[in-house]
Amino acid sequence: MDELCVDRTMSLADWIEIGATLGVEGLEFYSGFLEDNEVFLNKTRALLEKHGLQMPMLCCSPDFTEPDPELLDKEVQREKRMIEVTAFFGGKYCRVLSGQRRPGLSTEAGIAQVIRVIKGLLPIAEKNGVILSMENHYKDSYWRYPEFAQKMAIFTAIIEQIDSPWLGVNYDPSNTLLAGEDPLEMLNRVKYRVVSMHASDRYLSRGTLEDLRREEEVIGYAGRLSHGVIGKGLNDYDKIFSTLNSVGFSSWISIEDGMNGVAELRESVRFLKTKVDQFFSD
Repeated sequence: MDELCVDRTMSLADWIEIGATLGVEGLEFYSGFLEDNEVFLNKTRALLEKHGLQMPMLCCSPDFTEPDPELLDKEVQREKRMIEVTAFFGGKYCRVLSGQRRPGLSTEAGIAQVIRVIKGLLPIAEKNGVILSMENHYKDSYWRYPEFAQKMAIFTAIIEQIDSPWLGVNYDPSNTLLAGEDPLEMLNRVKYRVVSMHASDRYLSRGTLEDLRREEEVIGYAGRLSHGVIGKGLNDYDKIFSTLNSVGFSSWISIEDGMNGVAELRESVRFLKTKVDQFFSD
């Protein structure tokens, strides 16, 4: 992420060339990868087309709990633009988040503001044919505070109050683990709204979840939190995929791995392809 978004030592074109060797059908983009100008966007789309790759979801991190009205409007306008960019690439999903869990923000006020903002985005999503996919998230890599809707109760309270075909769920089982909750319970609560998925297996390289909680105000992910090869962590992918299959899920599954190099990423690709064939081959 830092190489693509901060240091710029890797270009998006470089990443697409690597992705083209993985045997996948598409590459999800993070909004921080992009330059919002016509030349860059056209070159990127052409490179995807050259390799026969789709861009199924643009992974955005809007901060909709921002208390300053002017800064909140900037977050909203940015998300609107990213919905348009998703459509430009032919993508069907654009991720939304709730925002940061700032000190002093009440649960009731946060839920109300997030619902109001997301409802305001639905006409833009419909106009562009793009579904907003809200993730049960842990923390954006460049945020100070963790996700406001990290806990299941808050996340589902938001989702359940927005009844629209233009808002669904991007399910990430590992994020539920980090919230100290059961990924399968979360899935059963939202399974009929899941439109996309982040497959990952995270683990603590040292310490406990309680140690992690004490580090939540550190910018980005805590150093003790690591991604691992999918299928080798705590998530039960047989039960997860069986549940998704039972409700007719047939959408994109993104691979969240590669922090330790492309070799592990390839291993995760192989694991998920085997599981997809096992549970979704019909």
